[in-house]
Amino acid sequence: MAIFHFSAKVIGRSSGRSAVAAAAYRAGERLHDERIDRDHDFTNKAGVFHSEVILPKGAPEAFTDRATLWNAVEAAEKRKDAQLAREVEFALPRELSKKDNVRLAREFVKAEFVGAGPFGGMIADLNVHWDIGEDEISMSIGISAKTARRSHMPTSC
Repeated sequence: MAIFHFSAKVIGRSSGRSAVAAAAYRAGERLHDERIDRDHDFTNKAGVFHSEVILPKGAPEAFTDRATLWNAVEAAEKRKDAQLAREVEFALPRELSKKDNVRLAREFVKAEFVGAGPFGGMIADLNVHWDIGEDEISMSIGISAKTARRSHMPTSC
C-alpha cells in the first residue's frame, strides 16, 4: 500500500538555516560552507542510495558539484533574511524497485522544476532515501530559489 507524505519548506537565513548544511544532510555528505568557514559532515547518515544535481539548459556545468552550487547560492545572497532555496520531500511508491523510483523521481524533478514548466529553470539537488528496515522510500530535493541562466550565479526570476 502506498504511503502519502509531502512536505515543502523554505531554507532561509532568518530561521538560521544554511543551504550548504541542508544539502550535506540530504545527500549524506561532508560539505564545506565557505560563508561561515565550517564543515557540515553527515557522512554517517544512512539510507541515501541515489544523489545527483540536475541542471537546466544553459546552467554552468560547475554546478553539478554540490558544494560549488550551494556555496554559490549562499554567496549570491547578502541579506540576513534571504530565502536561499526550497526543500521538497515526498514518499515514493515502495512497490517499485529502487531503479524505477530513481527514474520516477528524476522525471518528476525535470518536468516540474528543471524543465520549461511554470516552475522551470531551477537547479535541483535530488536525493533518494531508503533506510534499511524502513517501509518508506522517499525523495528530498533542494531547489534553487532562483533560476539558473548562463551566468555563474543563480539569478532572480
